[in-house]
Amino acid sequence: NNHFSAPMTYGQPFVGTDSGPSLLREQGLLQDLSNLGWRVEDLPDLDFSAICAQAGKANPSVHSNPNAKHSLEVGAGTKALADLVESKMKMGNFPLILGGDHSIGLGSLAGILRAKPGTGVIWVDAHADLNIPGVSDSGNMHGMPLGLMMKELMPDRSVVPGLEWLEEGTSPYLPPDSLVYVGLRDIDKAERHFIRQLGIKTFTMYDIDHLGIGRVMDLALEHLLGKNPDRPLHLSYDIDAVDPLHAPATGTAVRGGLTWREAHFVAESVVKSGALASAEIVEVNATLSDGQGASQTVELGHQIVNALLGEVIL
Repeated sequence: NNHFSAPMTYGQPFVGTDSGPSLLREQGLLQDLSNLGWRVEDLPDLDFSAICAQAGKANPSVHSNPNAKHSLEVGAGTKALADLVESKMKMGNFPLILGGDHSIGLGSLAGILRAKPGTGVIWVDAHADLNIPGVSDSGNMHGMPLGLMMKELMPDRSVVPGLEWLEEGTSPYLPPDSLVYVGLRDIDKAERHFIRQLGIKTFTMYDIDHLGIGRVMDLALEHLLGKNPDRPLHLSYDIDAVDPLHAPATGTAVRGGLTWREAHFVAESVVKSGALASAEIVEVNATLSDGQGASQTVELGHQIVNALLGEVIL
């Protein structure tokens, strides 16, 4: 298991998402993973403050596109992450990525799909993250990682300053039928149209209420593994998928999310499939809640990671 931290904060407007990885470490995460039987290589945090700041300074004439804010910084940071993820996966390792905001998903996915092009993705999130610069209301890039990985929506990403690297060599894309959403409840108008247009398998909170989390996860895994049970899976887990009652310390909290047990069950069921090959947890931001809310959110993030790495009730 390679455990690395991507303390990105440029994909959204709040200070503090970059503290998520160190807070999870302080909870004793590394010891827990060793206790679960993993040989952990804890790589130093990617130095996004240096990598990203340098990218911004190196191209002062390129003004950040208001439709893709801080794209130079996000681009430089996600490229560094993609290269690291790809090299470690090609060595046969399991990358566990601690974010940072969800714009890091662009780097994780690019690296994973270059190493294992057939990977299926389960995206656990309150939001679809399927925006592209042309339609985004906010221009915040943590709402774009999936939109930027869809060829149907972004056939040429080099038009976004900082993302030219995505078009170099084998340009990684995620086919729409290789993605399943779990937990959506706050979807932009354009994203709703894209989900329908691309036929992306989606389980909203309505579906979870209607079918129950057990059935939803069975269907999600069936969609991705039905034709190829040996296919690798990547699980991208945004802590805001969980109800703010349990995880208040996050940048875009939306009421009506996963319960404490549902949050665990999602991770447990993907692990049980035997197909999980990589995982990330993002958007833990302790500065956005009081002391108790912050520690509750970090503790939940820690427990979800443990579940992703195989901790079971019995």
